[in-house]
Amino acid sequence: MAIVLNAAGGLGIFLLAMAMMTDGLKVFGGEGLKRLLERWTSTSIKAALTGAMVTGIVQSSSAVTVATIGFANAGILTLRQSLGVIFGANVGTTMTGWLVSLVGFGFKIEAFALPIIAIGMALRVAVQGKRGRGLGEALAGFGLFFLGLSVLKDAFSGLATSFGMATLNDTGAGGVVLFALAGLVATVLTQSSSAAIALILTAASESAIGLGAAAAAIIGANIGTTSTAAFAVINATPNARRVATGHIVFNVATGIIAFLILPVLLWSVGFLGHMLGLSDHPTVILALFHTVFNLVGVGLMLPFVGPLAARLEHFFTTQEEDIRRPHHLDSTVASTPAFAVPALQQELMRMHDLVCTTAVIAIDSPRDSAFNVERRAAALFELGKAVRSFAVTVRMEGMSRDLAETIPRQLRISRYLEEAAQLLSQVHAIGVEGRRLPDTAAKADIQRLLAIARDCVAMCGETGSGENWQTAMAATSAQFEGIYQDAKASILRAAATHHLPIEDVDRLLDAGSAIRRMVEQLIKATTMLKDQTGRQGAEDGLDPENA
Repeated sequence: MAIVLNAAGGLGIFLLAMAMMTDGLKVFGGEGLKRLLERWTSTSIKAALTGAMVTGIVQSSSAVTVATIGFANAGILTLRQSLGVIFGANVGTTMTGWLVSLVGFGFKIEAFALPIIAIGMALRVAVQGKRGRGLGEALAGFGLFFLGLSVLKDAFSGLATSFGMATLNDTGAGGVVLFALAGLVATVLTQSSSAAIALILTAASESAIGLGAAAAAIIGANIGTTSTAAFAVINATPNARRVATGHIVFNVATGIIAFLILPVLLWSVGFLGHMLGLSDHPTVILALFHTVFNLVGVGLMLPFVGPLAARLEHFFTTQEEDIRRPHHLDSTVASTPAFAVPALQQELMRMHDLVCTTAVIAIDSPRDSAFNVERRAAALFELGKAVRSFAVTVRMEGMSRDLAETIPRQLRISRYLEEAAQLLSQVHAIGVEGRRLPDTAAKADIQRLLAIARDCVAMCGETGSGENWQTAMAATSAQFEGIYQDAKASILRAAATHHLPIEDVDRLLDAGSAIRRMVEQLIKATTMLKDQTGRQGAEDGLDPENA
């Protein structure tokens, strides 16, 4: 029992050391590591190299994976770039095995570890700057890393001696799976593949398990490290789930490949180690094995990053993502104006319908719809940006004058719709605020304002066009303006007679201005859109009233 407790204590020291090293190096690196991830991921190969380098520095593939998920959520990294970084992180995490094998067992560990801990803590206490303290914490963690390794080594040595354990090395199909499961469980429980690898290498160094069994356990630990990403994206955004899924796909695929060729891989690693002049100590061979099978996995999977990312884009989709993704625009039509302009028109009509639908939700103002309105409005704004980005890529060479004049009008329509969408949260707010007011003239006028605004939105959503629609829209718009002025006057009178607190008055006036601006922008966009659709219909021989 004392030996088991010592082993558990050694593992605890090791986990503490890994946390200190990771946290300290992240503080010492500061924004540099973030900038590295942002700037050096333009291609899949660069992303993989950057992921390997950053993981080797911070000594935590889990930290790099979680950071990559955050960057993907923020739009700093694309899904393809994120997958490249995560693939590389699997190679970078093999640095732990090399530290254990080349440094951890070559001399008396305490003589090396304790001075480093002393230096690290001296920096941690004495230095004033945040980066200096971070370096001190990292150095102290580095010393604890080897101290924990020493305790683990002694514990495994004592365990084998006390129980007279024979070396476990069942490399049959059942044994391989069993040891792989052990490595996976160890990683899930410790939430650190580095800790699991250290356990496996220490056990192998003390002949508690054989080389084949240890290799299988390393494969299991490599798969188990995906649990951190899986736990991190519970109730997370779709982008985060896609990155985590890509992480799982890569690690499971490389693990399966390594299982299938395990005997060949072990022989190849032994031959490679001999060619490189490396020691034949089990820990060195296993560190090389860990690196080689991850490199093989990256080499096999990296060419398929694009197709994998494209496939993952269709997973975990939400209504908001469907809104922000253009349905009629792609790079194939941008080079042909005759196709690009009608495609833009179709996308603007779709965007217009979505704005009208969201406006109705905002005006009806169910109390629990605020989050839904905000998300849809943000998605619509992103859709507008995509429309504008596409419009400026359309090739103008050889374009007719009519087509050349159409694109600026389409850009204006997009801007009107984007602004209307951005105001919808405030439109929702006036409905909620208006229902909370006491029964006064101000409340009645706000309800009238919302009702006429809904009528304007409904008219914007009608399919007809031509003079009849324009006449009806002008009349409704004039009625809206009159009711808006009445509501504004009622709110100000309520403030003057102390029926409304001044902070409520400010909010209601701002929201009233927002609903007025939203209606104005939506009417402008609708008028221009119907006019343009009518022109196209006339060119195609259709009746403008029904175009």
